[in-house]
Amino acid sequence: MVMLRLDSLALSRSRFALSPFAETLAAIVQLARPAADSWHPEWHARHRVEFHARLRADPYARGLVGLISATKWLPEHLVVPPGGGMETTLESELAEAARVPDEAVRESLRLSLAHSWESDRHLDWLTGRQHGARAAELFRAVWDTHLAAEWPARRAVLQRDVTHRAGLLAAHGWPRALHLMSRRTAWVGADAIRFSDRPGPDQVVGPDGMLFVPVSSRSSSWLCHAPGRPHALVYPARGTGVPGPAAAGDQALARLVGAGRAAILRHLDIPATTSELATLMGQSVGTVGGHLAVLRDTALVDRTRLGRRVLYHRTPLGDHLADGQPGL
Repeated sequence: MVMLRLDSLALSRSRFALSPFAETLAAIVQLARPAADSWHPEWHARHRVEFHARLRADPYARGLVGLISATKWLPEHLVVPPGGGMETTLESELAEAARVPDEAVRESLRLSLAHSWESDRHLDWLTGRQHGARAAELFRAVWDTHLAAEWPARRAVLQRDVTHRAGLLAAHGWPRALHLMSRRTAWVGADAIRFSDRPGPDQVVGPDGMLFVPVSSRSSSWLCHAPGRPHALVYPARGTGVPGPAAAGDQALARLVGAGRAAILRHLDIPATTSELATLMGQSVGTVGGHLAVLRDTALVDRTRLGRRVLYHRTPLGDHLADGQPGL
């Protein structure tokens, strides 16, 4: 069991961050595997053929992707904590990955290989030089081809998760904010986070605190660490950009309140701003605002101000209509 033990200042200095590079890494793992636990199954089906065509044409990319999708220890040069907080850019992260010395990359990959669950894995593809730059080139290509067009919607999902957890943090503290962050992560005692139930050494989180980094994948979770940086815990954000297939209850709700307003109620399982909802649903801010006004008039949603942001959330009655659960 791996425990993250926080020192006395770590809690007060922990914070959230975004990482387009981590989002790309999660997408690579999803596309490499046949089953989609991804942002959306249609996205997985639409992009997987082209992604695998790229791998067939590039032995280096095929070897790297094969390893990172079949190991319990991701290569350390690919899991560096983001340095720009909520405004971290892909360009800054790619530049950092490209600067990693070749020997550091080789050692990182050897360690990942030792933790692979596929015994026939090897590093024969690790030839030539500038391995950091070659990995950065692959990540850039995956981003441009498979992620860039959807990043605004994905980012809205990630920001919504951060807003939700920040509200829990302000009201109840870190244990509540971390609740259900991933399947294995849990708060233990007053100063420790259980990161994994697998065997491994405990790690000490110093006075710089932790970064918590959401990605839009249902199961991705890993720990990042680099000298001079705070630890970062990557975790799956709650919700996705597109609701699943409509169930019979959803259809009934749409007949009752209208399809647009029913979709908003489903999206508001996590509080969101008008602009976030507009991005998630592919509609104008005005259209979403009009639906929200009707939902507020009928007491199905309400709003709360958090700093400069106005968050809409379902009322107990809205919860009851959206998912059939009694309001509390």
